[in-house]
Amino acid sequence: MSDTEDARSEPDAGFRAAVARNLPIVAVSVVVLAALILVLADRWRRGSFIFGCAALLAAVLRLCLPETRVGTLQVRSRGFDVLALGCVGGAIVFLSLSIDPLGTD
Repeated sequence: MSDTEDARSEPDAGFRAAVARNLPIVAVSVVVLAALILVLADRWRRGSFIFGCAALLAAVLRLCLPETRVGTLQVRSRGFDVLALGCVGGAIVFLSLSIDPLGTD
């Protein structure tokens, strides 16, 4: 293999590694975007439930994925990240389910 072929294949491999490393945050962002669309469509209870599920998804991904694959979901230690995301997500889901609908969705 020549040097020019090596130079062409390295950025592609680097791009794939960057995409694979950031795939968890992209998945969580898609769920957050769905929640935002629901809130903007005046379905705020459903949107808040989905937003809480996005935080719980982030907690599960942070717990299950190795350090090399977690990407930007890694902020502090694994235990702190999972505990913080799990508590916030659980609280949002609980609140969205416990609020009286008063005739709304």
